[in-house]
Amino acid sequence: MVEPERVTRKSEEDGVELLVLRNPPVNALSTGVLADLARQFGELENDARARAVILTGDGQYFSAGADLKEMATLDLAKAPEVVREGHALFRRIAEFRTPVLAAINGLALGGGLELALACDLRIAGESAKLGAPEVNYGLMPAYGGTQRLPRTVGVPKAKELIFTGAMISAAEALRIGLVNRTVPAGQELRAARDMAHTIAQRAPRAVQAAKRAIREGIERSLADGIERETELFASEVLPSQDLPEGILAFAQHRPPKFTGA
Repeated sequence: MVEPERVTRKSEEDGVELLVLRNPPVNALSTGVLADLARQFGELENDARARAVILTGDGQYFSAGADLKEMATLDLAKAPEVVREGHALFRRIAEFRTPVLAAINGLALGGGLELALACDLRIAGESAKLGAPEVNYGLMPAYGGTQRLPRTVGVPKAKELIFTGAMISAAEALRIGLVNRTVPAGQELRAARDMAHTIAQRAPRAVQAAKRAIREGIERSLADGIERETELFASEVLPSQDLPEGILAFAQHRPPKFTGA
């Protein structure tokens, strides 16, 4: 019997790719789901047409986190290996060459929140709930949550969320900078699509170089970060055919036709 796909991929126009978690009822991040996510991102890495990726959950939930039923059967001696595999996957998402957007529906808890944090941009439905409830189960965030959450919302707020295990509303997540935008419930995927298609219509090499400059520079001193920005500008943007096309299109008062070359 062939197992159903736990992460499906749909290619849309403009080079936008949609990945959907399909592990009912709450899209728990089982080892099978994580393996399917790794496979999908592996295939996307070899697809030069991809200009933006959207990640969302099927049904009512983005992801309620780790599969606790599966975890209960896990040999604890193998747990560090599972965690390292999760780290490698989430790092692959964070370092993916194009922007990755999370369209958050319903719940983004525990590993689900950590998955969203690995994305570049997060759009949540107004009814969504987000949180790091691991301490309620004798656990701690272990897919990068203790590192990415403080870098996103600041250390004091991250400590509060992780130490209490409390869930917060989408409105509160927006206030503290955990999500970029909130929209009416049910509209999060449409809003993510709109943003992804906007990004996809920009010069691909410029967008990708900017993502690298931000990611690689944020952990450096300001001077070193600026130097990395200069290096990427020289190596990725200046040689691109999209640069003269963008300037010419501006002069001719027409939309540019970027190819990513």
